[in-house]
Amino acid sequence: MGAAYEQHAIAEPVTEYRLRSRQRTHTWQTSLVTDTSSTIGRRVLVIGMAGSGKSTFSRALSAKTGLPLIYLDLAYWKPGWVEPSQEEWREKQSSLVAGDAWIIDGNDDETLDLRLERADTVVFLDTPWWTCAGRAFLRGLRKPVSEMPEGCDDSVTRRLRDEWRLVGVIWWNRRSEPERGRAIISEHGQHATLHVLSSKQAAEGFISGLSAT
Repeated sequence: MGAAYEQHAIAEPVTEYRLRSRQRTHTWQTSLVTDTSSTIGRRVLVIGMAGSGKSTFSRALSAKTGLPLIYLDLAYWKPGWVEPSQEEWREKQSSLVAGDAWIIDGNDDETLDLRLERADTVVFLDTPWWTCAGRAFLRGLRKPVSEMPEGCDDSVTRRLRDEWRLVGVIWWNRRSEPERGRAIISEHGQHATLHVLSSKQAAEGFISGLSAT
């Protein structure tokens, strides 16, 4: 996984769409839907670099659609910030994606194939890396407002260590991480509808354009 805890608020809540949205064109070997005025699928992956706005977007998408929201970080960590084995983690995710309806927020390229096999929609937040890094830096200074993994305590030391470490990780992986994700999607997500949102305005517009369930 990325930081020890990544799912707390990382941007202003996605609210009423006020600005013109922009949806980037791309050359991924997956389908791209440019009309966002219809309803979204029932099994949605929200992916993007740490600090890209996944949690804020996922909460807004869940509120708009009524789809249950799953945070990978909450499911990943054992009490005391203990990491599961890869076998345990894949087994747990297989159980998580077995449901008929969900939004899954979080990154883990090693198990992305499992989630893609069940997803019918993928939303990739292609936020500029410098924005992601800035949000990670600020998260180190702020107390999380969302739920923590069971048995995992928050502390200033943990936040500074994990979130500020992400600033360097984001910069180092600013090209390789998005490309790796694209390659996995191209291999395992051909059946899914892909939406690429490259700004906060585009994310707001996407939410606004969806039909409420």
